[in-house]
Amino acid sequence: METGELSSRTCTSCGAELVCGPETAATTCPYCGNPTVLGGQLSGKLKPEYIIPFRMDKKTAIENLKKYYKGKAFLPKAFKESNHIEEIQGVYVPFWLYDGRMEARGAYKAEISESHREGDYIVTTTRHFDVARVGDADFVRVPVDGSSKMPDTHMDAIEPFDYSDLKPFSTAYLPGFLADRYDEDDKKCAARVLTRMKNSTAAALHDTLGGYTGVQTLSEQLDPRTLEPHYALLPVWMLHTRWREQDFLFAMNGQTGRLIGDLPVDKGRVAAWFAGISIPLMILTALIMLL
Repeated sequence: METGELSSRTCTSCGAELVCGPETAATTCPYCGNPTVLGGQLSGKLKPEYIIPFRMDKKTAIENLKKYYKGKAFLPKAFKESNHIEEIQGVYVPFWLYDGRMEARGAYKAEISESHREGDYIVTTTRHFDVARVGDADFVRVPVDGSSKMPDTHMDAIEPFDYSDLKPFSTAYLPGFLADRYDEDDKKCAARVLTRMKNSTAAALHDTLGGYTGVQTLSEQLDPRTLEPHYALLPVWMLHTRWREQDFLFAMNGQTGRLIGDLPVDKGRVAAWFAGISIPLMILTALIMLL
C-alpha cells in the first residue's frame, strides 16, 4: 500500500487526526469515543522511521480484557457488555524513541560504623570518607508518546515494548488498524525523556555507593551530552467507555498484553450487595434473640 492510498480522519470532539487505509472502517474515536469521525484527504505524509507491528490480534485482546474484568463484581455492566468490548480498536500510537548519553558527576560524604563490646561497654567506631563518582550513561530507545490525547500514565504503565520487533516503517503494517499522528514534537517531549534519563543516571550513581552505613549527597551534576530522537509507531489496543458523564480509557500493549485502565465502581451494585447481606444477617439476629 502506498502512502497516497492513506486517508486521514479527524475527530470532531477531541481533534485526534487518525491515519488509516481504505479498508479500515473507523466510526468512533479510540480516544474519546465520539461517533463522528470525518474523512478527508491525507495532508502531508506519514513519515515515521520505525514501526512495531501488532503481535496480538483482536480476538486475543478481547480475551485479555474479559479476564481483566472478571471478578470485578462492582464494575458497571456497561463495561462488560460483549458488544461494547468488541469495539476495542488497534491503534498505532506515535512515540519518540530517544538515544542519548548523560554525563554524571557526584560528590558524597560517606561513613562506615562498626560496633564491638569492651567489657560492659559497646564501643562504636565510625570512619568517614570523601567519595566522588564520575561516569557516562548511555541510553537507547527511551520511549515518550507524542500524542496529547493519550494519558502519559497509561503509556508508561504498558511499557516495556519489545524493540527486537522494531521494523523500518512500511504502510504494509497499517491495514486493519488506525495510526495516530503526533501533535507533540520531539522538542516538546524532550523534557520528559531527560527527566527519565536523569533519574535513571542518578539511581545508577547511587547503586555504586553500596557498602557504606551512611551516605550524604553533597552535589550531583547530570548533563545530557547527546539526544537523538526517532519517530516510531507502537501498537496499542484501546477501548473508550463513557459512563455517567465520565470518560474511561483502557489501553493494552499490542505485543505483550500488558494493560492499564481506570475502572469505576457502580455504587448501586455495591448498595444492592450490602442489602443482600444485611437482610439475612438481620433475620439471623432476630432468630438468635428468640432462642
